Amino acid sequence: MKHTTLATAPAKTAATRRSPFVSSMRKHWDLYALLLPVIIYFIIFHYIPMYGVQIAFKEFIASKGINGSPWVGFQHFERFFDGFYFWRVIRNTLGIGLYELIVGFPVPIILALLINEVQSKSFKKTVQTVTYAPHFLSTVVMVGMLLIFLSPRYGIVNTLIEWFGGDQIAFLTEPGWFKTVYVFSGVWQQMGWSSIIYLAALTGIDPQQHEAAKVDGASRLQRIWHVNLPGILPTIIILLILNVGSILAVGFEKVFLLQNPLNMEASDIISTYVYRSGILEAQYSFSAAVGLFNSVINFFMLVTVNFIARKAGETSLW
Repeated sequence: MKHTTLATAPAKTAATRRSPFVSSMRKHWDLYALLLPVIIYFIIFHYIPMYGVQIAFKEFIASKGINGSPWVGFQHFERFFDGFYFWRVIRNTLGIGLYELIVGFPVPIILALLINEVQSKSFKKTVQTVTYAPHFLSTVVMVGMLLIFLSPRYGIVNTLIEWFGGDQIAFLTEPGWFKTVYVFSGVWQQMGWSSIIYLAALTGIDPQQHEAAKVDGASRLQRIWHVNLPGILPTIIILLILNVGSILAVGFEKVFLLQNPLNMEASDIISTYVYRSGILEAQYSFSAAVGLFNSVINFFMLVTVNFIARKAGETSLW
């Protein structure tokens, strides 16, 4: 009898360990069913294609395929590091990414705090509608609007500058203006949509904290600073980590559409360089190496910022 109990003990322990997950699957099967298409999507379109990353270490020959192409090690990476355009694309990509982070990240937070303080529901809905609407404009439409508004001859911006006695500015052909045009147009387009998550976090703050602050004589500004901001701080930290982790992942479409030979010195970034090398010049292995370098740097930045956030406070991605 003792031997039977000892023999069945490990089996019971293993079953006990598996039971929480199995019971959770059975209890919340509908939620797991909703999650399944997302998992399938990432497996098919994000994980399986990683098989092709190996061409970054090969001299890819289309007739031989990925497996038949010869290995060249880090030759393509060395070529990129020693190339003429290396520092230009790194400087431009990092410059736009940092500019976008410094200017674009605080604006949705400020907008959400301001909207949250509006008492009139009709005015609040109007502001939200006006600020959300630009998000639904396509990149092509957005760039078309910029070309019209910033035209040196007929654009409304240069018309206003002339009315105030200034000189016309060629915003889209002068390299010094490219980053500003790109970043501020992006802030205008995305600030309303990005503020939604902060507004949702603000609704989760206990109203009793505001009542206690009012009793203590705190002004509205003091309540924003000492109640609202600490209340949404975990959300701010999580989004900051994600933004820093993608600081070199500057979007391709908008930059490519705004790019021209006159502003190339300021608009040439990693993604446009990969496009020219891989699509136009058919240097598939070299462009894959450049893209892999970009992804690896973003990954290390994400891990580093997450580590710092975890050490500095209790909020992090993992």
